[in-house]
Amino acid sequence: MTSVPSLNQMHEARTALDSPLFSDLPGDIDISFEFFPPKTEKMAQTLQESVATLQPLGPRFVSVTYGAGGTTRERTHAEVVRVQNETRIPAAAHLTCVNATKDEVNAVARHYWESGIRHIVALRGDAPDGGAYSPHPGGYANAVELIAGLKQVADFEISVAAYPEVHPDSPDAQTDIDNLKAKFDAGADRAITQFFFDPECFFRFRDEAAAAGIDAEIVPGVMPVMSFAAVQRMSGLCGTSIPSWMEGLFDGLDERPAARQLVSATIAAELCRKLYAGGVRQFHFYTLNRAELSYAICHMLGKRPVGVAT
Repeated sequence: MTSVPSLNQMHEARTALDSPLFSDLPGDIDISFEFFPPKTEKMAQTLQESVATLQPLGPRFVSVTYGAGGTTRERTHAEVVRVQNETRIPAAAHLTCVNATKDEVNAVARHYWESGIRHIVALRGDAPDGGAYSPHPGGYANAVELIAGLKQVADFEISVAAYPEVHPDSPDAQTDIDNLKAKFDAGADRAITQFFFDPECFFRFRDEAAAAGIDAEIVPGVMPVMSFAAVQRMSGLCGTSIPSWMEGLFDGLDERPAARQLVSATIAAELCRKLYAGGVRQFHFYTLNRAELSYAICHMLGKRPVGVAT
């Protein structure tokens, strides 16, 4: 099943071709940002500065990741609560099934609820040693079970992961779609995709999800490239395809970080502009705890500080 472009989407496509690519965008997008818990005091300062930079854009939430096997549990909790208490941004905490019993996971969830956190990003998680995933004895076996369990703890808003290029552990695309539908049936509110670099990849996935009866929000996850080598490593782990042209664009920029940022912002902004032309109005940015690239991309999409006219 392939979606037919609406008249508005066709107008957007014509506008993108007939005028400067980012001209006159109204900023009618919803945005959210992902951070990871800092390991050092200096990294903590960078994170706080990044949150402060992005806060005026009025994100609907920011999320803080959870290390493999719960290795950052305390730091994740501390950062989520700090953002919730010290900013105007609703905060979401990542939570996984790995290396914990159901009672232990539920206790963490209750602690979040008691701390005022109402949004959980519920994930199966990966084995801390990088090996094959194996459910913990007495734990939640997967994200579907985790979502159902969290809903028993409290009425959390729940975001989940989606994989336009198929999860590495999934045997095929249909199984992946079926699993996503099961997550929504268990109580999830939205899905945030793994990062990707081809807009058609997202559109195909969105059509396949709709054909399977999924009518919930599917938000594209956007990864501005801080380091091409790092993206290559991450892509190898999660199965994301890297276009053949991308390596050439970053070639020779290892020692030129300012130039690399300009190239990175251009690539990510063009991806977002094509997604926007296809009807996307929600974007989730994997910031890697750096604000500049995500801020620039949002600005190019017409997003301005809250209360400031575009």
